[in-house]
Amino acid sequence: MRDGQDSIRSKPPMRADARRNQQRILDAARAMFSEQGTAAPLDDIARRANVSIATLYRRFPDRAALCRHVAIEGYETVLAEARAAQEVAEEGGPDAPLRAVERFLTGAVDQRSRLVLPLFGGPAFHDEEVIVLRHRITGSLEAVLARGRERGAVRDDVNSIDLLMAAAIISRPLPNTPPEWLDTTARRHIAVHLDGLRPGAIHHLPGPEPEHAFSRETPAAARPGPAENAPTEHRA
Repeated sequence: MRDGQDSIRSKPPMRADARRNQQRILDAARAMFSEQGTAAPLDDIARRANVSIATLYRRFPDRAALCRHVAIEGYETVLAEARAAQEVAEEGGPDAPLRAVERFLTGAVDQRSRLVLPLFGGPAFHDEEVIVLRHRITGSLEAVLARGRERGAVRDDVNSIDLLMAAAIISRPLPNTPPEWLDTTARRHIAVHLDGLRPGAIHHLPGPEPEHAFSRETPAAARPGPAENAPTEHRA
């Protein structure tokens, strides 16, 4: 599975049984957050994971910690799909960037059960690990779009936030949609979106390009240090 690769987390390895318990808790949390929202009772999540509530609290001291971990796994999944799309965009042929976008959107649909957070809502997190993951995601998607513009395959008035919003919308079907329609409907919407990305559209997209709040965040490694911020001393 790619979604856990290249995590920026650096933690001591867990015992195999602890790792299994943690994954059961995360799987149960995703399922219950999808059904009931992030206010789902932690006791019910522990019961669904077939672990004690003490085990849940040992791994996640509070609801925010559990939500954050679910969100980070979601971001890692999106990052893996964005990087896979970036690889496709670098392939030969003028249509490679559009195939890359299709790869990203299709991947989001296929992985939707892992994207309850962040694509389906929930609390916002702004710590360094989350900021770095989000910048890596938008960086890969901007590279896909840049390659598309270079090859004349993608219109010039879309950005990575447009792609992320499309992935979120397409990945979350309307309530009561028959299960047998989910994949077909999603792929129809992906096809519509791909046609809309092609250059030569009759209408320019209205309004300014969308800007998500996290697009204004800067990872610590990219922030200027004290020396860069200090005023330059001028000597006579």
